[in-house]
Amino acid sequence: MNNNEFYINHCLGLALNGLGQVAPNPMVGCVIVANEKIIGEGYHQLYGQAHAEVNAINAVQDKELLKTATLYVNLEPCSHFGKTPPCADLIIASHIPRVVIGGVDSNSLVSGKGIEKLKNAGVIVEVGVLEQECKQLNYRFFTYHEKKRPYIILKWAQTRDGFIDASRTEENQKALQISNADAKKLVHKWRSMEQAIMVGTNTALLDNPQLTVREVEGKNPIRITIDKWLRIPKDFHLFDGSTPTLVFTSSDAASVNNLEYIKINFELPLVPQFIDELYKRNIQSVLVEGGEQLLNSFIQANCWDEARVFVSETKIGKGVNAPVLNTDPIDHENISGDVLLIYKNEKF
Repeated sequence: MNNNEFYINHCLGLALNGLGQVAPNPMVGCVIVANEKIIGEGYHQLYGQAHAEVNAINAVQDKELLKTATLYVNLEPCSHFGKTPPCADLIIASHIPRVVIGGVDSNSLVSGKGIEKLKNAGVIVEVGVLEQECKQLNYRFFTYHEKKRPYIILKWAQTRDGFIDASRTEENQKALQISNADAKKLVHKWRSMEQAIMVGTNTALLDNPQLTVREVEGKNPIRITIDKWLRIPKDFHLFDGSTPTLVFTSSDAASVNNLEYIKINFELPLVPQFIDELYKRNIQSVLVEGGEQLLNSFIQANCWDEARVFVSETKIGKGVNAPVLNTDPIDHENISGDVLLIYKNEKF
């Protein structure tokens, strides 16, 4: 690993600290080096706040050193005014003579413009260091901007004999607890890493879910459900106003208190409409947690990037059938006795 790769790799480690906090912005880390020593570093900590380059430059105590320094960053510095001023302008104003960049920003507002602005100002710019690693870190961001849709993760837990729940028709019947406590905590960690979480009508009605990250520290995702006829009781957790919540419906309903109703056409395929509406709202990733009908609708439409399936040793003999993926898992892991299977869909 040469110096450029070493410092870009360090940027990736810093950037990861922003996971779950900076979306829809990408995760970015920045390191500033002078005389073969790191004189400043930083990362994008929270959406709407200072970017990585700003935090790194502000961390440099002796600003005169910037005139001979190299700035390393895993993603192209922004060139436009958004929530914050352009980072490329600050780099130029700081008289930093050399910038090494991991990858080009695919956001059309930036793509190549930051690099061009730096070069036009006489800055020596190198691009493409650990480019694949940089892209992988921000796969949600790149999927959103390059494919014009959110990154979609399916998740469920199933028994050894292939069921995701017992057959239930009444709200007072509790959901079958399939996965163990450690698996549940891991799911809450996943929730904190994604921008949104989605469940179907029956799951909302039968389980009254909170869809929060209460088992771990982190940011609650945007909650999404489907309620064609507005049947979900208004005193359910989804409507408590604590977290932004989207409801797909066929009815006219006023949006209030962190709750937005989105009217769609239930006579047309639903999944493409979900995806389009989430894209319009700048939602770059969604964790689809169930139930059976919703998961199968994404699978049948081939609209999923990744699936995470817990398989327990429990057997119940009959119940709600688990979804079936016509592909083999690419990885597996033991989670305190449950098996976690990871699937990837390269054809979406």
